[in-house]
Amino acid sequence: MNRHVHVVGVGMIPFTKPGASEPYTVMGARAAQAALQDAGLDYPLVQQAYVGYVYGDSTAGQAALYGVGLSGIPVFNVNNNCSTGSSALFLARQAVESGMVECALALGFEQMQPGALKSTWTDRPSPMERFGDTMIALQGWDDGAPRAAQLFGGAGRAYMERHGIGREVFARISVKARQHAARNPLAVFRNTVTLDEVLAAPVVFDPLTRLQCCPPTCGAAAAIVCSADFARRHGLDLRVRIAAQSMTTDTPSSFDAGDMRRVVGYDMSQAAAQQVYASAGIGPEDLDVVELHDCFTANELITYEALGLTPEGTAEKFIVDGDNTYGGRIVTNPSGGLLSKGHPLGATGLAQCAELVWQLRGEADQRQVEGARLALQHNLGLGGACVVTLYEKVDAQ
Repeated sequence: MNRHVHVVGVGMIPFTKPGASEPYTVMGARAAQAALQDAGLDYPLVQQAYVGYVYGDSTAGQAALYGVGLSGIPVFNVNNNCSTGSSALFLARQAVESGMVECALALGFEQMQPGALKSTWTDRPSPMERFGDTMIALQGWDDGAPRAAQLFGGAGRAYMERHGIGREVFARISVKARQHAARNPLAVFRNTVTLDEVLAAPVVFDPLTRLQCCPPTCGAAAAIVCSADFARRHGLDLRVRIAAQSMTTDTPSSFDAGDMRRVVGYDMSQAAAQQVYASAGIGPEDLDVVELHDCFTANELITYEALGLTPEGTAEKFIVDGDNTYGGRIVTNPSGGLLSKGHPLGATGLAQCAELVWQLRGEADQRQVEGARLALQHNLGLGGACVVTLYEKVDAQ
């Protein structure tokens, strides 16, 4: 990194079920305004904006930001599947770090429809075609299950076969997610569930039951990033900075290794995490809190190992011992994660950012991880892209 980039403001609106939200234009503007208010910054001082969404027409980013102001700045629309929000953050951080601008806005929103994810276009090749073909070659196709559940459920099966764990291990992750979300007023699902309830829910794709799959969600979140000099000139909060960030895409192992875990991004995640640790000069043992991409319980479990939070083959012990929650080694998804907070695709990466900024500032209320100083964010999009970001709390400057 060429110079320090600070996250000086974050904003997020409550996530809701499809049909219960405001239009994306209103949600996006509200989140951006919340981030500006949090930073104590006027919109005309923002020099560029990167806006992420997956389901929407071209220039929807401008339509949302025009509700904030007509400042004439460049607005870039970003779509990287489920890693869209963090891809927008990556670009905003890169613009500031390079010196091209002093202050940038990253915004993500999604106005989703009910039901499982599906392709919009049927008259052209799907970007997911190679992933689907690889999955079918490894495990076949189930006409009764959503494609995403088959992909990530297949990764869970591969882990079970390799390490001999039971289905209840995945279900424990949902129990933990709901316990965390119960403390988050912005989450969709705030009621707790028992292990028996998770296991008894309808099976979507073995080993995944309905309570182990993230819900379609509407919502928006935003972050303001700037240089240290800009922050000082405008009296902004310098407590949180991006210590390292990496973005990766697929390598041949995603398709050639014969392993469903790798088809759904294990190697992308591992590579991005290792690059971040090397850049920052830390290891996963130094982390205090993590927001990771738990679109399904199976992905949270395999991601523990991809990020190095626990050695390969030890995820079951990590979960059963409670090392993934309060009182354990590393609190994972204190927000409730995608499973319980919700997963509005374009907003997820920036909602993760907001949660970790609040944690490092000591502003997470009932979710606060005591003494948090290093926070890791993992945001994954099949197709593929993975963004891993390390945030650090810095002393007053």
